[in-house]
Amino acid sequence: MKNILVTGSSGQLGHEIRGLAYTHKYKIHKYFHTGRKNLDITDRDKVKLFVDSNSIDCIINCAAYTNVDKAESEPDMATMVNASAVEGLVHEAAKYKIPVIHVSSDYVFDGANYIPYREDDIANPVSAYGRSKLQGENHVLQYELGTIVRTSWLYSSRGKNFFNTILKLGEEKDEIKVVYDQIGTPTYARDVAIVLLDIATIATGGNNRFAGKIYHYSNEGVCSWYDFAIEILRLTGRNCRIIPVETPEYPTLAKRPYYSVLNKSKIKNELSMTIPHWRSSLQNCIDKLG
Repeated sequence: MKNILVTGSSGQLGHEIRGLAYTHKYKIHKYFHTGRKNLDITDRDKVKLFVDSNSIDCIINCAAYTNVDKAESEPDMATMVNASAVEGLVHEAAKYKIPVIHVSSDYVFDGANYIPYREDDIANPVSAYGRSKLQGENHVLQYELGTIVRTSWLYSSRGKNFFNTILKLGEEKDEIKVVYDQIGTPTYARDVAIVLLDIATIATGGNNRFAGKIYHYSNEGVCSWYDFAIEILRLTGRNCRIIPVETPEYPTLAKRPYYSVLNKSKIKNELSMTIPHWRSSLQNCIDKLG
């Protein structure tokens, strides 16, 4: 049995890990599910004490500052959580030579591509949030046992995300505007949680073939935010009208990548996995709403 620290457990991804951790093959480990209240990762003394006193064997870092627009006015706060705190986690992990599995974002890219981004494509973030996530990645990559999993358009039935926003607006309004010129792939948090737990199980099993690498994981398929919204309302039986608009018609504080589709060939090959399409994963998420 290994002791696995999961940070950010109050968020949507950490919550999904908590739900999966004691099922099937993952229950062989002991998990420490932490959030800001019981482990503030920006406090290095607390991180050190926690890792030391609980004999942690692996860290899955799901903690993050994720308010993309607010990060434009709070870049220091975004950097503190998404970069400086990550450096602290890596520092403690290095003392005991334990794996760190860190979750990053498609926002490290500028969105100027026209084919899916590979792991070795040059990162060029266009927002404060994206820059803070890239800084965090750099800290992880300086550690020989660090692994990065980039994902995109993350959603679940929990927390603040596009899925829940559309559900709420679909009940309250007769019509809403959604951009159709930003292209990517919606990703169900539960699917990412499975991948993170698989990597952690293998990495702590004596053959960490993921060390020092970056992986891309999202659901299969491609769509716009408009397409995603249409499908959410269709599957939940809401009659709200969705009006497609261009990005300049829906201005935000932070610039978004116009194209952020991720190439998943590397992780599919190394984990011998089949990734579900975003439509089927969306249906799975909706089914769990009850």
